[in-house]
Amino acid sequence: MSEKLSPIETIKTQSDGLRGTLKESIDLDNHTGNVRPDDETLVKFHGMYVQDDRDRRAERAAKKLDKLYSFMIRLRIPGGVISANQWIATHEISKQYGTGTLKITTRQTLQLHGLLKHQLRPTIQAFNTAKLDSIAACGDVNRNVIVSSHPQISPLHQEIYEYADKISTLLLPKTQSYYEVFIDGEKIYERSAEADPLYEDRYLPRKFKIAIAIPPSNDVDVFTNDIGLIAVVENNELKGFNIAIGGGLATTHGNPNTYSRLGSIIGFTDTEEKTLKAVYEILTIQRDFGNRVDRKLSRLKYTVDRLTVEGFKKELESRIGFELLPAKPFAFTERSDRYGWEQNHLGKWFYTLFVEHGVIKPYQKQFLYELAQLGISNFIFSGNQNLILGEISEADKVQVEALLKSHDIEKNVSALRKNSMACVALPTCPLALAEAQRYLPELVTKIEPILEKYKLSEDEISIRMTGCPNGCGRPYVAELGFIGTGPEHYNFMLGGDRFGERLNVLYKEKLNESQILEEVDRLFSDYVTNRNLHETFGDFAFRVILN
Repeated sequence: MSEKLSPIETIKTQSDGLRGTLKESIDLDNHTGNVRPDDETLVKFHGMYVQDDRDRRAERAAKKLDKLYSFMIRLRIPGGVISANQWIATHEISKQYGTGTLKITTRQTLQLHGLLKHQLRPTIQAFNTAKLDSIAACGDVNRNVIVSSHPQISPLHQEIYEYADKISTLLLPKTQSYYEVFIDGEKIYERSAEADPLYEDRYLPRKFKIAIAIPPSNDVDVFTNDIGLIAVVENNELKGFNIAIGGGLATTHGNPNTYSRLGSIIGFTDTEEKTLKAVYEILTIQRDFGNRVDRKLSRLKYTVDRLTVEGFKKELESRIGFELLPAKPFAFTERSDRYGWEQNHLGKWFYTLFVEHGVIKPYQKQFLYELAQLGISNFIFSGNQNLILGEISEADKVQVEALLKSHDIEKNVSALRKNSMACVALPTCPLALAEAQRYLPELVTKIEPILEKYKLSEDEISIRMTGCPNGCGRPYVAELGFIGTGPEHYNFMLGGDRFGERLNVLYKEKLNESQILEEVDRLFSDYVTNRNLHETFGDFAFRVILN
């Protein structure tokens, strides 16, 4: 490209393998809770974001104080499974550092918020001791690889789940700067040993996300990812994966060149070697052809549309050295988590715990800590921000049930609330224009009487909210989507289907709460009066209201 590259491109190429001046920022700059400007970019590649408490900005500015800076750390947990011992370690780390809150993300991992700069190194070291890391959890690289979370979905779940770790390992940056800066402070080996044929010294133009879906469940919203792998199982045998490319949801208010896009299926791979080769080379195409001038237009979806789907596929096949096979048929019939108890084909029990927007409440945290100390289950994070207690034997199930009862865990929760999702938004996200995580529970409470009024309380309608148009809570594939435009105002999106295979569209702009509730009441009234037999709300809205 002849245009001037984004400044972040220069930061990456001059970073000495993502080291920058991070050591100096952490060890020497005691006058601020932040890191140096270029290091704000680099720290993301190590799984961290710089944040500040926006609720306290005005107060601190009036006192001529610096912003109240802190850091969020996001772990890399491919497939979202950790052991009981790792849960105990994470619990203890969250007590010692940060706000104490554990947050399950939409990408099957955990975030800790509110860490101070001097706490970064001991926090990372403690995670390292527990065999957990945050490498490449953020930044312009492949991020946490997610996979359909409930083992009951398929007897082949374990085999398919292992692909998440294989892909994550394959696509890790080669630089050892994470260990050098945050673990032991020493140079690991000569820089020449860090040659990275995938990322080179430029890394990707933008973040990159991969999901693996196991039909009939699309709990990972597979088509919203840069790469979506859809497992094809026939006669209890994994035949391979359909490959979808170019999914992504982020837009920018007022910029018509930005848009949401669902992934396009380009073919099928029938061996592990071919699947991993195709995934790897899709990243090299994005590395070589992605937009490095305008970061708002730099995700893979724009590269795919610029090259065309067929053009991208042709380039991919030239790099992998074989032709993709025609896509295999599949069907999604669910996207929600399977709450409560389920048993898999091996007789092991799994209990799915509802965690509203991924924020583990104190009573849940104590329950989970006591459960982990028993050492009778593992912990599986879902793409819907919930937590599955897994691999529980028949003999141990009674102990879990007793703990559930003693901590009063099994709350009566509406179907709408169970199918809600929100991003963090205020007060810590610097991009948030409106509330999401702190507000959606309140909005759902106000919608629930309307559902009851129309006898829709058991209807599995999905509702999602984000504080900005970046789409972290995946509102563009919800039946009721709300996207923050400013304080207490949201764009209202309608027409998404129930299983994540159709984007919704803008219905009404910049509504406040009373306007939202008025619209919801009217929409639900129309729905119960005019819907077809077995028609979902999203399909009804798409058919009647938006056409």
